[in-house]
Amino acid sequence: MQPNGFEVIPAVDVQDGEVVQLVQGERGTEKAYGDPVEAAERWIDAGAETLHLVDLDGAFEGERGNEDAIDAVIDAVDVPTQLGGGIRTAADAADLLERGVDRVVLGTAAVENPDIVAEISEAHPDSVVVSLDAKNGEVVVEGWTESAGISPVEAAERYAELGAAAILFTNVDVEGRLEGVATDPVRKLVEATEIPVIASGGVATLEDVRALEDAGAAAVVVGTALYEGEFTLEEARAAVDED
Repeated sequence: MQPNGFEVIPAVDVQDGEVVQLVQGERGTEKAYGDPVEAAERWIDAGAETLHLVDLDGAFEGERGNEDAIDAVIDAVDVPTQLGGGIRTAADAADLLERGVDRVVLGTAAVENPDIVAEISEAHPDSVVVSLDAKNGEVVVEGWTESAGISPVEAAERYAELGAAAILFTNVDVEGRLEGVATDPVRKLVEATEIPVIASGGVATLEDVRALEDAGAAAVVVGTALYEGEFTLEEARAAVDED
């Protein structure tokens, strides 16, 4: 993460070549917001220091489906990027890191094969973010459709030992609903692991952003609230800079 404190990271989620936002991760709930490169450039112009890219088709199908759109964003921007969705092997991750992605976000692959985190981290230090998406207190995989039978805290401890650079924690119960965040799960994760926790899911107001900072998160990924104009990226950055 950036050395200057809590970071607000805009999400650029791509489905069928377009930026979209889903409600609670469910296909069919998406709302489209246009061209990924235009969205990425808008967030950078607004002060974004990192971009969170997601290949949603990859997340659901298990193989990357928006290579051209993602590549176009990587070529167009000059800030660090983290990419998740459809990355299932160490070779996939290595290809992306060599292509110019700064960090790969592993969800299903890390749950099914934890050693992949160590394998990638040994070859590319500080390059793996493990995505822990939780429904009803359990980690879920396969595009948020299947329970992994493990709690986020147990999983975070495991991946920290395997060399993960950070944990991306998404609370699916509140994701995309603009109804606010749940800070207790974030606080528990922060207390359980020494690596940074990036929070995601449910951010609707500047107060939500501040609450996640207060809970100890190193950063927050924001999608729907920014795209719907609930607040601007400049306002969010200013809100945490005030603290």
